[in-house]
Amino acid sequence: MITGDLIRLRAFEPADADALWRWNHDPDVMRWMDQYYVNSLDQARRGLADRERNSYGDVLYAVEVIADGNLIGLVRLRDAEPEIGAAELDVYLGEKDYWGRGYATDAMRTICRYGFDSMRLHRIGLTVVEANEAARRVYAKVGFVEEGRLWDAFRRDGQWYDKISMGLLEGELT
Repeated sequence: MITGDLIRLRAFEPADADALWRWNHDPDVMRWMDQYYVNSLDQARRGLADRERNSYGDVLYAVEVIADGNLIGLVRLRDAEPEIGAAELDVYLGEKDYWGRGYATDAMRTICRYGFDSMRLHRIGLTVVEANEAARRVYAKVGFVEEGRLWDAFRRDGQWYDKISMGLLEGELT
């Protein structure tokens, strides 16, 4: 396990599929996520059970609260390339009762520390919808900076939004 101040990161278990399925069907949780095709609960369970094991190119961890053991979200470093020392980061908290209480910030710091220290990454990047102000605050708090914009790259409720490309270099984690 990889431990932060408030959370720990652990491998996903097949039993976690129920929570993932529930989060992926919650409009508040998915508000600023890219669209996907809805799967049944059985398909979600099989997908998680059949998922390739974590490797350098793609690590997926469950975010669990240290104090109560509750599964609250996920973090993922994907498309990692050892030749250039870079990876893309995905993160979300699916349990809304834990929003705004520091868990996302701790999860971000913990996975970035893991990426820099254990995976020997030099750069971690992500994209975020411009209107997702809560996520942008968390990313900035841990040191991510805006690198560019993808104009009109996300559509929700009939409106187009920019996606912001953000990056964090080794040694800049706050």
